[in-house]
Amino acid sequence: MILGGLVILVSILSLTRFYSAGFFLHNEDICQHFYNVRDVSDGFDVKSLSERIGEVVEMLETLQGKLESKVQQMQKNKGSLSDKEFLEDQIVRPLHSANVALRQIRVPRVEGMNSTVKEDPLINFFITEEIRKYITPKENRVGKINLYGTDKVYNTIGHACVLYKKELEKYMDYDIGSYCDDDWNLGQKLMLNGCDPLPRRRCLTRASKEYQRPYPINESLWRLPDGRNVRWGNYQCRKFECLSSKNPKRGFSKCTGCFEMEKEKLKWVSNSSAVDFLISEVLAIKPGEFRIGLDYGIGSGTFAARMREQNVTIVSTALNLGAPFNEMIALRGLVPLYVTLNQRLPLFDNTMDLVHTHGFMDSWIDLLLLDFILYDWDRILRPGGLLWIDRFFCNRKDLDDYMYMFLQLRYKKHKWVISPKSKDEIYLSALLEKPPRAI
Repeated sequence: MILGGLVILVSILSLTRFYSAGFFLHNEDICQHFYNVRDVSDGFDVKSLSERIGEVVEMLETLQGKLESKVQQMQKNKGSLSDKEFLEDQIVRPLHSANVALRQIRVPRVEGMNSTVKEDPLINFFITEEIRKYITPKENRVGKINLYGTDKVYNTIGHACVLYKKELEKYMDYDIGSYCDDDWNLGQKLMLNGCDPLPRRRCLTRASKEYQRPYPINESLWRLPDGRNVRWGNYQCRKFECLSSKNPKRGFSKCTGCFEMEKEKLKWVSNSSAVDFLISEVLAIKPGEFRIGLDYGIGSGTFAARMREQNVTIVSTALNLGAPFNEMIALRGLVPLYVTLNQRLPLFDNTMDLVHTHGFMDSWIDLLLLDFILYDWDRILRPGGLLWIDRFFCNRKDLDDYMYMFLQLRYKKHKWVISPKSKDEIYLSALLEKPPRAI
């Protein structure tokens, strides 16, 4: 009887312990005591993060050991060409890769004891870490709003459409064969939020009721287009003259003066500061080698117009951020490429002679996002092609980080100029050449 009583007592105590641990009534704090954070933190992949950190630390320790042993060997024997090659291939480059990997580790912010990191749907659906990194929204630095009017950038593989089911259904709600609604701004909103590429639609695009023939090419490059050729329904302005920099209610803040031809004519043909490179200076670096290129930024096509005068074809990326930038570029007789910052460029590998960027990048951009962009530009640049970073600006304290990002691909420097923009900000302009990499 005594033994039976002890069994009953131990059983009751065991059940009490299970209850207090939250098996019957869930208690988050107690669960954190019994389990690791990965089990109780919904959406925060601590395991993947710790493995990545461990991998980088192990790599650095291995490289340190190699370097120390090699230094000892070089002390005994005089250095040779093979030693230099060893240091370059086995030490410098791996250390460089480890440094990049360490900089790109992203630690989500967890607010409060019981709160968990919220991730967009489908991120945890993927196991490969690189896919998860790519599609995770990249928050702007220091809480800034970027030129697209959003606080983060959504790199896209089409997964984000599930977040905007209502908007996407509205976008695809039309009568087949009839006219589409004047809803390009709805489509652009979906694109900016990662629902891109958009599905094709079986409706007819509307045009201006008063559409006129565009000006001849010898006139259109440096003349404001006819305002009747633009649908103004989704803009604050109703004519090009309204887009003047003197008008505070023009509807956009970036690219001030982009629709004033007298100001645009001065760009890239006259120096206004040390960070402004002239087109003639850039083309003189490799005479006759520039034929096609990409202007990645925000503007009305002036860079492409100047390059066209030099018999160089430039495609300009553009979004209609408060003004008809795409229409303006096309009406000037140039080629607008309607793409967002989120997506992979629809250009093949090693094809562009020049990539020029102006106006869209500054200190709001996330370093990991910038890394993906730079590698995509590297992909489309041909060997010997030039990357022209034009008037990039950031805070002084962030300059080292951005300089590291621009230099990590080991491009040859042709020009590299840093100049103060204000007390706390710095301008950077650079002209970099892609190495051959004949492998």
